[in-house]
Amino acid sequence: MKVTIIAGARPNFMKIAPIIRAIEELNKKSHVIQYRLVHTGQHYDEKLSRIFFEELHIPKPHINLEVGSGSQAEQTAKIMIAFEKELITNPADLVLVVGDVTSTMACTIVSKKLGIKVAHVEAGIRSFDMDMPEEINRIVTDSLADYFFTTTEIANENLKRVGADSANIFLVGNTMIDSLIFNLPKLKQPSVWNDYNLSPKGFYVMTLHRPSNVDDPKKLETIIKTIDQVLNIPIVFPVHPRTRKNLERMDGIKNIYMCEPLSYLEFIFLIKNTKGVITDSGGVQEETTYLHVPCITLRQNTERPETVSIGTNEIIGDDLNLLKKKIAEIESGGWKTGDIPQLWDGETSVRIVDTLKNLFSEEISNC
Repeated sequence: MKVTIIAGARPNFMKIAPIIRAIEELNKKSHVIQYRLVHTGQHYDEKLSRIFFEELHIPKPHINLEVGSGSQAEQTAKIMIAFEKELITNPADLVLVVGDVTSTMACTIVSKKLGIKVAHVEAGIRSFDMDMPEEINRIVTDSLADYFFTTTEIANENLKRVGADSANIFLVGNTMIDSLIFNLPKLKQPSVWNDYNLSPKGFYVMTLHRPSNVDDPKKLETIIKTIDQVLNIPIVFPVHPRTRKNLERMDGIKNIYMCEPLSYLEFIFLIKNTKGVITDSGGVQEETTYLHVPCITLRQNTERPETVSIGTNEIIGDDLNLLKKKIAEIESGGWKTGDIPQLWDGETSVRIVDTLKNLFSEEISNC
């Protein structure tokens, strides 16, 4: 059986790493799944790409399509053109896509046009916000995919409502949590720990990158200055390239320490040791839930509602008064403890690979 695995952007790297480990473990038992790893090059910043491959022990990609930057349409087109050539040259029985980035959608379309089956890892999650490019990617990918690997029962129900075949929906858990659990013993203390004289539970972490928060310089400044004024302890802010341009002229900040993007092992080290997180990232909502870290999400919605109903996450939209109230809850020790969703146990990728082995048992036996 030949599987092509797609990685396009930082969140994909954490999701494919445990899947590749599970395939390699299976292959040791002589059940052969041949995989080809395709990096689309959607993330082209070294901090957001190459270092993650090294830290997560992801094998060197068989090919990097090097699509680089561009508008949504330009990047989608570049990926589709390059991946079509790749897939024609190196046919597969299955293309495995993860998450909801542009590469996920673009490679799904190409695969189906070439008559190749698609499996979507992290299928069925929905924010129901069509202003999010990721939501469009999710809907298109799930409308074309053949097999759906889901993180929660909520995702299963989302898929069933739009007509997905229940026989092809597999509740397996969360591969992001697989990577988190696997790498907890390997965390690295970043240089900012000593640079800013940090101590366990003596600082906050902030991440912002969504257009709704960072594209309007005035709104971004209001968010930053509100947080800076409310908290009197260090707030570490690894600045996403998207955000940096709107921060260059901001002054009067006392407690927020901006730094370069961190590696995965460095970032999780901070998340594990922080008092609380302020974010607009989907992945961070999951990581904080597993680690029982308070998380305030500056978004109107979330495609990961289980992090709110079960975990440690709270959605506040752009209500800065509510932001102050939620920070006060963390500071007073009154934040909810939270729990870990079903099957977020570090074995998700094994379940995915076992399912693929069963689905394609005839192809595997012929390898």
